[in-house]
Amino acid sequence: MIFSRTLLKRHSVLPGFDITLGFTLLYLSLVVLIPLSAAFLKTFTLTWPAFWEAVASPRVVASYRLTFGASFAAALLNAFFGLIIAWVLVRYQFPGKRIIDALVDLPFALPTAVAGIALTAIYAANGWIGQYLAPLGIKVSFTPLGVFVALVFIGLPFVVRTLQPVLEDLHKEVEEAAATLGASRAQTFRRVIFPILMPALLTGFALAFARALGEYGSVIFIAGNMPMISEITPLLIITKLEQYDYAGATAIAVVMLVISFVMLLLINLLQAWARRRQGGN
Repeated sequence: MIFSRTLLKRHSVLPGFDITLGFTLLYLSLVVLIPLSAAFLKTFTLTWPAFWEAVASPRVVASYRLTFGASFAAALLNAFFGLIIAWVLVRYQFPGKRIIDALVDLPFALPTAVAGIALTAIYAANGWIGQYLAPLGIKVSFTPLGVFVALVFIGLPFVVRTLQPVLEDLHKEVEEAAATLGASRAQTFRRVIFPILMPALLTGFALAFARALGEYGSVIFIAGNMPMISEITPLLIITKLEQYDYAGATAIAVVMLVISFVMLLLINLLQAWARRRQGGN
């Protein structure tokens, strides 16, 4: 053990542990800890009644409900269809596969404002898709449904790109062995494939959910931004900043931060449990 540590230290490409740890903590402090601490410190300038009024007014609560609800629903939908898309891209060969694979990354490369304008135009009452939905009484643009559509659009790549490496390492021999033992396709997927994919699927879900919570550019165009109906929390924070209500803006941001952290912590704990269960099996 001592020899292996000495060998690792001797042949380490990066500088020693003390230097790299120092750079790591410095970078995280500048990028993450100091900005978050500033938000908390600004919020602490409010009295408790003022804080509660800023974060619990009916308009703010309605924005929480839309932001967290739409983000969670979009992440769930992306988890389902992202698994299917990743499976098709990894397991099958077909014409145009490279094009579809590249299109998955389009939300990464496309500016969010451009995505919002494009989605609004497509799903408007006279848009390419909206003109067929309007006669059915389905209105997408300028409604909460539009927020959901935008969050699905920006979150899908996180699930697909998280699952693809796991599927590529999952050889078909595993399915063939299960079939040899008499398992049906459903049993093979439920008892063999899905437990292996579950940690990566939860990771993709968490990434899509976290990305959707803070999304702004692609949502404000298609949402309509009507208070109590289709107003997201990030827009409400921007509105308070424009009104020079910095303490109120940071108060709402702190509430979102705490709730997001708790939800992501629960998802990570579930992911760790899934990995331990998979390792135990």
